[in-house]
Amino acid sequence: MTDTRPLALITGASSGIGLELARQFARHGYGLVVNAEDESLESAAQELRRSGAEVRVVRADLRTAEGRYRLLDALDGLTIDVAVLNAGVGRGGAFVDTDLADDQEVIELNVTATVRLAKPLLRAMVARGAGRLAFTSSVAATMPGSFQSVYNASKSFVQSFAQALAEEVKETGVTVTSVMPGPTDTGFFDRAGMADDTRIGTMKKDDPAQVAEQTFEAIVKGEKKAVTGSLKTKAQGLAGKVLPDAVKAAVHRRMAEPGTAGEGAPGRRSDAGRPCGRAAPCRCRRTA
Repeated sequence: MTDTRPLALITGASSGIGLELARQFARHGYGLVVNAEDESLESAAQELRRSGAEVRVVRADLRTAEGRYRLLDALDGLTIDVAVLNAGVGRGGAFVDTDLADDQEVIELNVTATVRLAKPLLRAMVARGAGRLAFTSSVAATMPGSFQSVYNASKSFVQSFAQALAEEVKETGVTVTSVMPGPTDTGFFDRAGMADDTRIGTMKKDDPAQVAEQTFEAIVKGEKKAVTGSLKTKAQGLAGKVLPDAVKAAVHRRMAEPGTAGEGAPGRRSDAGRPCGRAAPCRCRRTA
């Protein structure tokens, strides 16, 4: 890349919060390195180029060691001014029922890839005495995630990791930011298998553009931590500081347990307009 503008790396940039973040950085004059594993990354990059940004595409699956090395090789020789480690994946369901391979994928992307990429990126920034590293954590990091146990635990790791790094580098000219969105209108709940039969999957969600705008502001200001999204999400962030873990785990169960879609709202259908369709007995109160 020959452009002299500052350069931002964004993982998970093909859709959702990641794509909205890429739009924010492009709008503010950054060149981009965008990463995701799916084929829609190229169409996202073409859109970003039409806005005037110079964009390098690195299609790589960060759940794998090969994918992580591919991204790091592509970054060789580049000065990354801002890195946003945004890629993440979730899996819903009772821990005793989920596939171990699915749980391992959550760990590989949300935890292993985060550490593997943060090490060289942060080392380079500290050596230069400048740079901004950001992590997409979640309000889920503040609560035990009943029926999303591995995902919430992975975000708790990200949260603790980011805050520790922020303290370590606070006198180096480098900032580390952890951003904590709540349920956001992306494909996350579809991919996690939670879109149709959980309360959290069918509820109204935050706008990813709003989340990205607040995330961008937190990063450029060098904030250590920011809850991003709607006022409801910010209230959840505050509640997470004071409620006992047992209460938070019970609340999360009512949101994420399969069959909870429409609880508290009799007659509600799924987002697709379909009745529940689950075999009796079922706790879901949606009706045809």
